[in-house]
Amino acid sequence: MSYDLGHSKSYIQSISSGRALPSMTEFLYICDYFSITPREFFDTDNNEPYLLRQLMSASSKLDEKDIKTLIYLSERLGGK
Repeated sequence: MSYDLGHSKSYIQSISSGRALPSMTEFLYICDYFSITPREFFDTDNNEPYLLRQLMSASSKLDEKDIKTLIYLSERLGGK
């Protein structure tokens, strides 16, 4: 990942260990690398931001009855 972002091998290691902080621009590149938004990065309750975004996108094309069915199914599977 460090190399993909144009840095040395130790770049991400220094960030993850707390020895360094990325600039705002670099932070946005890191989010882009993982295909997540900054909000998703800081959302510790969401373990699968990419999958949740896919679900939201897919559900936006459903009609009201199908959305209610999806909500019911989610609650049935333990989402509530």
